[in-house]
Amino acid sequence: MAREQAPALADNRDVPLSAYPFRIEIPTRFGDNDMLGHANNVAFNRFIETVVTKFQMTEAKVDWAVDPVAPVAIETLCRFHRSLSFPETVRAGLRVARLGRSSVTFQVGLFSESDDQRPAATGHFIHVYSDLRAETSAPMPDEKRTLYEKFL
Repeated sequence: MAREQAPALADNRDVPLSAYPFRIEIPTRFGDNDMLGHANNVAFNRFIETVVTKFQMTEAKVDWAVDPVAPVAIETLCRFHRSLSFPETVRAGLRVARLGRSSVTFQVGLFSESDDQRPAATGHFIHVYSDLRAETSAPMPDEKRTLYEKFL
């Protein structure tokens, strides 16, 4: 029996930074640039990982070293719309797009210093709550769900 796939998320290329309730600034580094002077694709994915991880640690109070049930990344996506490059500071926005029984899907927008209306990149990041010892999916703790609902 074929596994049903979730509907694809929109690319959000028209969503301004102000539509993302959680925002941080991420300084670029010289080493983020490729030989053309643009941030490398890997850097964009690190920016997405950074905003999600910062959100989980500061807002959801996730502590992967201590929590027996914690979120584990199962899927990431980055769509490139414009270049970013050192020495600018990336402005990253995050919002919750979908909540499942054990999963949370974050939508992320990455913006340049000079344009908070058109993202340089958009993407999503899916975490599934897991029993870290058993390495199995686990229901999302109620207090996490309540917090995530505030960012929908």
